[in-house]
Order: sequence, then structure tokens, then C-alpha cells
Amino acid sequence: MPTLKETVISLVEKLPENSTIEDIMEHLYVKQKILKGQKQLETGQYYTHEEAKEIIKEWLK
Repeated sequence: MPTLKETVISLVEKLPENSTIEDIMEHLYVKQKILKGQKQLETGQYYTHEEAKEIIKEWLK
């Protein structure tokens, strides 16, 4: 499994040559959110669809 540094380098290398710092930051931000979500799934820190619907129903009261 690649290290985080290797993953980031690979991501940046795949971007177009004319990418801005903002483009790079946006891609890194999205990647970070994906990794966080995957970790939450692995550790059971999520709501099922039905649980989410119940929470939203309470919010809308």
C-alpha cells in the first residue's frame, strides 16, 4: 500500500501541467475527505439510510 506522500505525489503528477495551486489544493481536499469517509466506514462511524432519514425527519419538525 502506498504511503500518503506517495499518494499525494501521484495525484499531483496526474494533474494537467497548467494546474494552479488552487486546483491542487482542491484535489487534495477531496482526497482527504474520501480517505476520512473510508476510515469512518471501517470504524463503524456512519448512519444507515434509515437512520439518516429519521434524523432528517426530526430536524424538519
